[in-house]
Amino acid sequence: MTYSGEVRVGGPADVHELKDLMITKVAVGPMDNNAYLLRCRATDEQLLIDAANDAHTLLGTIGDDGIASVVTTHRHGDHWQALAEVVAATGARTHAGRYDAEGIPVPTDVPVDDGDTIRVGQVELTARHLVGHTPGSIVLVYDDPHGHPHVFTGDCLFPGGVGNTHDDPKAFASLIHDVETKVFDVLPDETWVYPGHGKDTTLGAERPHLPQWRARGW
Repeated sequence: MTYSGEVRVGGPADVHELKDLMITKVAVGPMDNNAYLLRCRATDEQLLIDAANDAHTLLGTIGDDGIASVVTTHRHGDHWQALAEVVAATGARTHAGRYDAEGIPVPTDVPVDDGDTIRVGQVELTARHLVGHTPGSIVLVYDDPHGHPHVFTGDCLFPGGVGNTHDDPKAFASLIHDVETKVFDVLPDETWVYPGHGKDTTLGAERPHLPQWRARGW
């Protein structure tokens, strides 16, 4: 079946099958958070992005093979409610942005800096540090050697705009700058965007609206 990226809490997961990587998207919790399970097709190693909520659903999605790692995109509580339970059940190593780790109650095994590589089996993800939604938010870029890139943006980029900066002009200016220079300026329009809530998008669909976002300030 064709991947749509449209999932709902309590509904089935959606699976994006790439040549080297399988991406399973599931919605969990009262804030409709997205969690993404990445599986290297060569090794079957798995990595979870955002153990947001509902450990039962996440562990069922993970299955008997377990996970090697969990990456938390940022410190906000709706993105780590199930982290302790998932880690206890799987023994996974935890990753988070260096400047958000202190705000996550589960210890971070691997503090992540801008440009760091995170591996799942033979697949490499590049972390980019974006400041504004939180001090240490990270996004993960998979530059698929067989196709276009894929980027997991947490709450830094959604269809229709950047993440919430709580009416703080300095935070917005920082976030829009980082999103433009570290995402839009270096990745093509075909890049698939997997956000922390809601539907997926592409950079090409959002790029024409960047001036509008800057003008409105959110």
